[in-house]
Amino acid sequence: MSDISVSQDFSTFCKNLRMSSSVVNDVQTRYHAITKRINKDFWSTESETNHSFYVGSYGRGTAIYTSDIDIVIELPWSEYTKYNNYTGNGQSALLQAVKLSLQKTYSSSQIGGDGQVVVIDFYNGIKFEIVPSFKLEDGSYVYPDTHNGGSWKYMDPKQEMNCFNGRNSLSNKNLKRLCRMARAWNNNMGVCMTGVLIDTIAYRFIQTYEYADKSYSYYDWLSRDFFKYLYDNADKEYWIKFGDGKHVTKKYSFKREAKQAYDLSLEAISAYSNGYYYTWHSKWREIYGTKFPT
Repeated sequence: MSDISVSQDFSTFCKNLRMSSSVVNDVQTRYHAITKRINKDFWSTESETNHSFYVGSYGRGTAIYTSDIDIVIELPWSEYTKYNNYTGNGQSALLQAVKLSLQKTYSSSQIGGDGQVVVIDFYNGIKFEIVPSFKLEDGSYVYPDTHNGGSWKYMDPKQEMNCFNGRNSLSNKNLKRLCRMARAWNNNMGVCMTGVLIDTIAYRFIQTYEYADKSYSYYDWLSRDFFKYLYDNADKEYWIKFGDGKHVTKKYSFKREAKQAYDLSLEAISAYSNGYYYTWHSKWREIYGTKFPT
């Protein structure tokens, strides 16, 4: 076997991690319906795409499951003025107004407000988290936080995604693939890392990685070196997020699982070099789960 088999295995693995077209179409249909409802009630238009965009893992293209879909909905500035003038928690009243709007379209779905988002739980397990927001002159957004009596928070999701997409282009699209592979490991080994933590660490890793822009034939080394990076940096208190510089912290330690994955990757690479191809596949499947080919 030659390098092309490494390339074929990891190319197949990465394809296996992509969502099916039917799932993507389902998400898009719901996204359009949500956007249309908000535009109708707040902008007096029928547009299914204006004033909204995907954010989070799905927006970055790093999700491998559709459990949570995050979208930002832009509302007219007059709504900000209205709810900012409330004497008590106008932010909560704003979330309720958005919730009532969405209930016109989704009367049978479970809809709730949760701090900074309106959440719609659909019967098939897909959950939309909708952030109502107001665009500022510099392109950033202000959005409501209902906690502690209510306040306004600031974010710049488009700058964040532009930063992430730029790094992905510089790395020959390897950044997003690495993020998806890391999610497979995270799920398979029960690591409990959040999506934004995975994407932030992968971003920092690939920023200085010597093989960042190589082909699939380097993905065994990419995996090995990423798990070593995770292990070596597992005691850090926080990571600097791409785009906005915020601190991303971990909830649980992942040091043991990173070391386990690193050791297994060494075994897989050794098995391949010695012609033990069954062991090669089984070790990667121990790390990444059944999406990795046999």
